[in-house]
Amino acid sequence: MTLSLVSVVDDDESVRESLPDLLRELGYRVQAFSSAEEFLASEYVGQTGCLILDVAMPGMSGLELLKELTRLGYRIPIVFITAHGDDSTRPLMLERGAVECLSKPFSDVALVRALKVVFSGLKE
Repeated sequence: MTLSLVSVVDDDESVRESLPDLLRELGYRVQAFSSAEEFLASEYVGQTGCLILDVAMPGMSGLELLKELTRLGYRIPIVFITAHGDDSTRPLMLERGAVECLSKPFSDVALVRALKVVFSGLKE
């Protein structure tokens, strides 16, 4: 079985360091990016099976990246993560096409549940 690539895009360095470690322990290949622009410029866009994406970042926001990926013809499942969310954030992100929207700090269990939704049928 080919390991699925999960790309993490977050301007928070601690998230970019800790989240990939957890994802690797769960059996995923991981690439981390500090900005939406860095992700878009990478060779990994077309290889990404799931995008874990911060909502609010300097420069291009997570929602703007979603719009740009759609414009470019990519249909990458997205799990949004946010430290600035309120009760309206999650429904809005789901309405825009996200698989899930998790508020930081989120539990490993919540992340695993979201990834199972994304990769059901793709993993084992």
